[in-house]
Parts: sequence; C-alpha cells; structure tokens
Amino acid sequence: MDKNLELVYLQNMANDDQRSFDALFMYYQPKLIHFIAGFIKDNEEARDMSQDIFFKIWTNRATFSNVSSFKSYLFQMARHAIYDYYDHSLVKQKFEIKQINQSDSEDSIEANLFAKELELSLDLAVENMPPQRKLIYTMSRKEGLSNDEIAIRLNLNKRTVENQITLALATLRKITKLVNLLFL
Repeated sequence: MDKNLELVYLQNMANDDQRSFDALFMYYQPKLIHFIAGFIKDNEEARDMSQDIFFKIWTNRATFSNVSSFKSYLFQMARHAIYDYYDHSLVKQKFEIKQINQSDSEDSIEANLFAKELELSLDLAVENMPPQRKLIYTMSRKEGLSNDEIAIRLNLNKRTVENQITLALATLRKITKLVNLLFL
C-alpha cells in the first residue's frame, strides 16, 4: 500500500471513517493472518487473533492519526498477541497439570512426575539460554517488564529484545512438545 494513501486512511479512520478502516483491513488482514499463523500453526486461531487486533484498532482509532507506519504498528501488535498466546498456553498447560495433580486417580503419580519433569525441563531450558536471552526472558516474564523498559534498562534496541523473547519462547515451546511426547 502506498505510504501516502495509508496516512490518509489513518487520518480519516481517526475521524471515524469506516471506509478507510475497511480499506486498511482488507489490505492488511490476510497478511496479518499469514504472519500469525506462521508462528502459532493454527489458521483459525490466527484469524481470531487478527480480528481481535483489528477490533482494538477500530476501538482506539482516534490515536492512529499520529502513527507514521501502520504496517509496523500492526505487526508490533501481532507480535504482542503471539507472545500473549504462548504465555497463555504455558499458563493453561501448568493449570491443566495442577488439575491432573489434584486428582486421586491411579494416574496421579504419573501426572505428578510429568508435571515435575515439565517444570524441571522448562527451568533447565531457561538456565541454559544464552545469558542475554535468559536475562531478557526473566525480565519480561518473571519481572513483568515491557519490551521498552527492558530495552532501556539493558541499553538495547527494542527489536533485539523482541527477537530474544521470540527465540526464548520458541525454545520453551519445543521443550514442552518434547516432554509431552515423552510422557503422553
């Protein structure tokens, strides 16, 4: 999309022009779905996440008159949605493991072993990450700092912080899949 046309659409959208939003949506939504699906490997979930992102854009449309690159902003939102997706997946998996542990069935010993193995594997994976990645992941996920805050504190480019978090989450995802294969 032409940069000048995009800026006009953003300005019009900020002034409640539905057609400008629709034009941006029609142009960028397929690209966004493809981008998200490349990470999460689920087209339906990617479509839902894309819809959520565009809903947030429309809800906060007044703030978009100051955005200089909609594409960059949009894909930044997608990255954060992907991070949230994997954080939620890990939390959900830990919750499911806790639910399994609370059961008094014969499987509780095996489930308990699985939960401990998963937790140990994830902790070990974090410990074995390169020092910078480990620090960035810890600051982001354990201390709750934003990517901007981490970049400022470590005197790094925000893109570097995002890339390191993406790599850390990919590693943890692989470990989780491997542990699942071993125990299930």
